[in-house]
Amino acid sequence: MNGRDLVRSVKAVGMVGTAQGLRTVRSSWRRWRADAAALEPPGAERARVPGAVTAMEPEPGGGVVRFARAELRVRVTAGGAVFLGWDGAAPEPSYALACRSPEPDPRAVLEPDTEGGWRVVSERVTVVVSRYGAVELRTPGGVTLRRDLPPRWWERADGGAARWVQRSEVPADARFFGLGGRSSGPRLRNGTYRLWNTDPGGSFGPGDDPLYITMPVQMVVADAATHLVFHDNTWEGAVSVHEGVEGAGSGHDRVGSCEVRMSGGPLRYWAMVGTPARVLHSWASLTGPPALPPSWALGHHHARWGFGSEQEVRRIVAGYQERGLPLDAVHLDIDHYEAHQVFTVDRDRFPKLPQFADELRKGGIRLVSIVDPAVKSERGVEAYDSGVAADAFVRDATGRLVRGVVWPGESVFPDFTDPRAREWWATLYKERVDQGFSGFWHDMNEPVSFAAFGEATLPRSARHSLEGRGGDHREAHNVYALGMARAGYGALRELHPEERPFLFSRSGWAGMQRYGGTWSGDVSTGWPGLRASLSLVLGLGLCGVPYSGPDVGGFDGSPSPELYLRWFQLGAYLPLFRTHAAIGAGRREPWGFGDEVLGHAREVLVERRRLLPYFVTLAHLARRTGAPYVRPVWWGNPEDRALRDCEDAFLLGDSLLVAPVLESGAVRRAVRLPPGRWYDTATGRAYEGPGKVLVDAPLSRIPVFARGGTVLPVRGCDGGLELEVWAPAEGRSGGGLVVADAGDGWAEAELERFTTRWTEGRVVVEREGGEDGPAPGRPVRVRGLDG
Repeated sequence: MNGRDLVRSVKAVGMVGTAQGLRTVRSSWRRWRADAAALEPPGAERARVPGAVTAMEPEPGGGVVRFARAELRVRVTAGGAVFLGWDGAAPEPSYALACRSPEPDPRAVLEPDTEGGWRVVSERVTVVVSRYGAVELRTPGGVTLRRDLPPRWWERADGGAARWVQRSEVPADARFFGLGGRSSGPRLRNGTYRLWNTDPGGSFGPGDDPLYITMPVQMVVADAATHLVFHDNTWEGAVSVHEGVEGAGSGHDRVGSCEVRMSGGPLRYWAMVGTPARVLHSWASLTGPPALPPSWALGHHHARWGFGSEQEVRRIVAGYQERGLPLDAVHLDIDHYEAHQVFTVDRDRFPKLPQFADELRKGGIRLVSIVDPAVKSERGVEAYDSGVAADAFVRDATGRLVRGVVWPGESVFPDFTDPRAREWWATLYKERVDQGFSGFWHDMNEPVSFAAFGEATLPRSARHSLEGRGGDHREAHNVYALGMARAGYGALRELHPEERPFLFSRSGWAGMQRYGGTWSGDVSTGWPGLRASLSLVLGLGLCGVPYSGPDVGGFDGSPSPELYLRWFQLGAYLPLFRTHAAIGAGRREPWGFGDEVLGHAREVLVERRRLLPYFVTLAHLARRTGAPYVRPVWWGNPEDRALRDCEDAFLLGDSLLVAPVLESGAVRRAVRLPPGRWYDTATGRAYEGPGKVLVDAPLSRIPVFARGGTVLPVRGCDGGLELEVWAPAEGRSGGGLVVADAGDGWAEAELERFTTRWTEGRVVVEREGGEDGPAPGRPVRVRGLDG
């Protein structure tokens, strides 16, 4: 890269002649030189495959199969998950696992199979290892769900990191989901998906890839069963998927395929088999239960980059209150900092922030602060000085601090893979808590360093602790934000041990649900962006991150009144319901789009408030079971191929089906229903699934259906908990789960189970196991009797 190329690159991003632009040029040049000097140059490589099997050593839950040039450890755990590790790779150390690897299943043993191979038979899955290193996952009935071909390694002659590839085959009817936050999902079409957390450098839409959260987590849904495969490797990689095709008539099926390529690191992976609910329960058992947000975090949030001052925030809050619009949280972006420096406050614009935060809190509104990882590289900056003293920042191969350019200017970056750095970073949150903030929003943590050319992140040669093992940014990049979330979550638990923390992060990796959720990032303003918002939430939920949501209205530009309202209506049924926009973009307040939109938005906010007990219940169930709040419509019927292809509607828990309007001008839309009776909640009309129905979708609402027989916890007119029951079809029964919220502390909430059935011409609601007998003990409203 010569000077002329640098200038051309800087011109391309419009920064020539600015101080920020010159700093970005220098940062890009430093990064390029560091990588050129510290990373091994391309060299000779030697390919390797396992070869033929030579021996076997039994172990609890399985054993080690030795081949001529490799070895494979197979272990079935007590919970039914299967671990497979090549060449000595063990389950630990791992950033994904919540704690130590689960205990092996003592009933599972490695035994001979046909044609010189070996197998492990367990209650939920059978693992078959062929003579030459292919691995098959089969159902207990013997149906093959996945066949991993023998892997191939390319090892450097000088002993550097080896890259590898693993190719797999799945049934012709299988569909791929997951891999983190993908804007073109939730179903992953044929293509290659990069595993490298990335800030796209602007707003994104469908098909833009990669984005902020990438995970080597695949959920594969087929007629026979669902399985999840997680390659526990944090290095940069790519996953290529190709859906199969079923033969017509006497034609042959063409199996689906998947290819995982990694630029280094171990070849180890976990597999789980069963229903979608069972698979995600196993996943949560392995990687940790999702963090339980406080109840206020399940309400409506308003954010904007460019609030400017306390007076502007007061004006926005007053606008909500004067118009009778519920509001639960206000988010302050980087413009409330002093010179964009994290853990500071601009005293001119926010002179009495703690008092202001306390005033808002008394009115039922919490303040949430943005937190970026970049620290201004300047002596006298408190975070910089204390970080240098703690030796907390990332260094290069020569021992010098790695510097980049972010909002505060030239910056340094904490090494969140170092326990000492996480401990130091956690101490900084006291300043935020003392300022009155109740929650935190981690941003720019892929991590981002502005670039005039190349990738906007740290040099790949930058050195990281990696929990004392040592390594470079190629291995640490994807888990950088995970370590930041771990530090922040731990800090909040220390500072406010009586309250559940609220934290969500733009970037992350497998296991990030332990510390909070995420949002969809800077989604573009437009109808494609609206559709991408739903894709991201669904896909992240299938990767074990149940709490997420988009920037309602899109991040950039000015949405039309219709687009804003349709986005608002969708957001009201997603876990994180937040309006947010970039500086200079159009406003996102509901009253800024005319009286008609304001009236409809008010109804949306009132309905979200009414459904708050249901969202609280879903949050508790997600923590206990790993099931996401937002689920694909095939969740309970993965064998239904028509449902597997449905991407424009979703289930909210077990009780509701939401069909957002994703096209301009639409006032009717087709909705595919799963089996059972479904009621249009607006009209009360009943429909029988499975099948497709055409329903009205006027500008005032989107179609929402309630499952027949369901028990839905809602907020009554007096503010108390009420049970909204939708009548089951005659001769059938139903039910539902209700969590009586125990507040925002750590007390275990009581789980109540209710059943519904017809008896002597009326719908009876009973509480299972209640001390008060069959009576539910709560106000009940039965709907759907005229459906």
